[in-house]
Parts: sequence; structure tokens; C-alpha cells
Amino acid sequence: MEEQTIRITLARGEERRIKGGHPWVFSNEIREIRGEKSPGAAAEIYDAGGGFLGTGYYNPHSLIAARLLSRERTDIDTAAFFRERIGWAAELRRRLYPDLTTCRVVHGEGDFLPGLVVDRYGDWLSIQILTAGMERRREAIVAALVELFAPRGIIARNDVAVRGLEGLDERIEVLCGEIPETVEAVEHGLRFRVDLAGGQKTGHFLDQKENHLVLKGMAAGRRVLDCFCYSGSWGVHAARFGAAEVTCVDISERAAALARENATLNGVEKVVRTEVCDAFERLRSLRHEGRRFDVVVLDPPAFVKSRKQLKEAEKGYLTINRRGMELLEEGGYLITCTCSYHMGREPFRELLAQAARQAGRPMRLVESRSQAPDHPVLLSVPETEYLKCFILQAV
Repeated sequence: MEEQTIRITLARGEERRIKGGHPWVFSNEIREIRGEKSPGAAAEIYDAGGGFLGTGYYNPHSLIAARLLSRERTDIDTAAFFRERIGWAAELRRRLYPDLTTCRVVHGEGDFLPGLVVDRYGDWLSIQILTAGMERRREAIVAALVELFAPRGIIARNDVAVRGLEGLDERIEVLCGEIPETVEAVEHGLRFRVDLAGGQKTGHFLDQKENHLVLKGMAAGRRVLDCFCYSGSWGVHAARFGAAEVTCVDISERAAALARENATLNGVEKVVRTEVCDAFERLRSLRHEGRRFDVVVLDPPAFVKSRKQLKEAEKGYLTINRRGMELLEEGGYLITCTCSYHMGREPFRELLAQAARQAGRPMRLVESRSQAPDHPVLLSVPETEYLKCFILQAV
């Protein structure tokens, strides 16, 4: 190990969660730190009795003071380490999706690489470096990605607020190669333009790809409302699966333009129409206009980024789901999602039951779904499961 590696000793009794498989060490769980205390420094973690727990990195400015990358003594400061770990993650995706070149290759803690997200869009990679530990090893990460995928370009979408908790700035930058204005992603035979530099998250919502398939059969011959549509993934899938008409709503003109482009790209532009407006207000005005739909999709951005925001976020989820239910024809379907980790599955289900009572609509639970399997969930790390998707039917 390099001489900069520090030694972190936990307070007595604080090792249970770590031994159970969780990679996070909180600052109040540490008894002693020996060595360099700079952001991102490599660290070996020990329990109070001196037992070795794993190798990771340390950040004195973060509430999550250390994150484990390995349960063994290993050098995490080399491209070889990241090449092996990312290669292992990529092999999982090849087995899950043998013919798919658009997928999430690294899902942070779910792939034992906390603080790193890597999404592949064919010949291009869009990554997020979320922690000081991963930022410190950026060159090694990029070298490993280049060797494994030989991409035409890598862009870092580090314009996320969570970096501020690590003492990092927010920025978007090209790490190697060139990034075109848009690239193309293929999902279930459908083509989508992806704005890697200016789109949401890493450019496209790869976590919903399995959930889009629930529209097959459900949308045929029906009227579909897609709220918070972004680039129109739900709406374009609905149209391809035979929807009679699809209304896509988003507050962003840029998003609506991308949805229109994707509809045209897939030959469903006559079925899909877009509206640039606030989805909350449009859900209300549609009811006043007497409009009804057979399928309503609610896939909003995260309303809650921290537990302190949960109560306010619940009000937002309650409002849109009540209004969405009010727009359903009898027998119609509501596909509703939350991508907020802090909104748990059971609390979200209870919130939906409350929305149904307020709407005066009996709703049947058809199915409860999660994120696509290239966003793996570790049982020992509940934070790796963030997406909840419920399919309900008005009865």
C-alpha cells in the first residue's frame, strides 16, 4: 500500500453494519484516525479490537467519512484495480443484456464502487464522480474505462448537488475524446436521441427500460397521458405499442422538443403530441376540461433529496397521484413512480391509498416494480434501491 494510506479505527460496537456488508462509515462511528486526513485519502478500516474490516477512502468533510471498496487489503490507487472491478461489473451486464450497448455499467455501491456511476451509450460513456475518493482517482478510472470499452468519448456529468456534501464543485466536462450534440440509444428496438451534455442525469433514464414494457397490451388503442415526459420514453413506447393518442407533458421546452424528435425518429409523430407546461397545473386543468385517459404515467424527478424534505415531497406525490387518478376512465391504468430513496416502498404505497381515497376512486394494485437489473440492489445496502414503480387500475 502507498504510504498515504491512513488507519481508521471504529468505536466499540460500530462494526456490526460494516460486517453485515454495508460500505459506509459515518464520522460519529470513528474512534481514531492515524495518518493523512486529506479528502479522498486511501484508508484501511479496523474494528475497536484491531480486526481488519476493509480498504476504502476517507473524507474529513463528509458525514459519510469513509466508504469501503474492498474487504481485502488492496491498492485502490491503480488503474488495474478499477479495470478489474469495472470489468466484473461489465460482465454482469453482458450476461443480463447480451445484445444491448446502452446500459448502466457501474451502479455505485451496487457494484462495490461507491461514488461512481458509469452509463454506456454505444461508443460513448457518461459518468458521474460523486465523492472526493473517486475524484482523487479519476485518472485511474478513465484509464480503466478506455482500456475496457475504447469509447469515442467520455463525459463527466458532475453537475449534481451531492458533490457539495463532499466539498466538490459541480461541473460538466469532457474527459477524453469528443462528445457530439446528441447520441443515439436503442431500447426494445426503439431509437432515442440522448443529450449527454445537457440532458437530465447522465442523459437518459436507463433505470425504467424494463418498466416501459408494461405498456405492451395496456396501451393498445388507448389514450395515454405521459406527465414529466422528459425525452418521451414512456410516450414513444406507448405509441409503438399501439396507443391511439399520446399526450406528453413537460415544463421544459428542450425536453418536449427531444420527445417530439424521438417520436419522429420512431415513426409515431402522428400519435404523440407534446405540451410545454407545469405538470401539476396541467393535471388539474385537464380535469376541469373534462378530459379522460385510459393510461396515465407519472414519472417525476426526485421530489425529495434528503429526509428533511420528505414531508413536503409527500404533499407533491399525493397531489399528482390524486389528480392522475381523477383523470382515469373506469378500468384505466395509473403507472406511478418515485425515484427518491427516502420515499420508501411501503410509505409510497400508503400514500397512493390515501390519494385514491381523496380521489374517490377504488384502485387495484396490479404490480409493484423496481429499477432495471443493470442498476443492481444489494440486500445489505438498502440505499441501492431507489426506484419504485406501481401499476394501479381504476375499478
